[in-house]
Amino acid sequence: MGNKTRGLFNGRMLLLRKSRVRFSKNRSRSHFVELWRKYDPLEGAPQARGIVLEKVEITPKKPSSGKRKSCKVQLAKNGKVVTAYVPYPKGISFVDEHNDVIVERIGGAQKGARGDLPGVKFCVIKVNGISLSELVSGKKQKPVR
Repeated sequence: MGNKTRGLFNGRMLLLRKSRVRFSKNRSRSHFVELWRKYDPLEGAPQARGIVLEKVEITPKKPSSGKRKSCKVQLAKNGKVVTAYVPYPKGISFVDEHNDVIVERIGGAQKGARGDLPGVKFCVIKVNGISLSELVSGKKQKPVR
């Protein structure tokens, strides 16, 4: 394909050219169609509420070692079960089974997992309505339900 057509009556040709090269850059056609939204457990929302089913420990990818604390959460809006990372040292001690938690996306590239955690795309930010960071720092206490 050569240069762009120029001139007064070439609008139709420019539109045709645009439709031909629209997906030729970095993004694929599926990005524009937003196919990822079909399989998104949060259904496009930034955060979601759920119930903790169990606590699990995940081994990270190759160069790292140790066990990352996380939990399985069943979302209230659609019943899907996701694995959510529990941040902060001693953060897992504030999360118990059957607790009400709020999860958000962990923020990895291209809607994928972040860092060395395979398949973990979500992160716990609140437990029983109280922020996890405030619980860990000791500013607030977890309510007993």
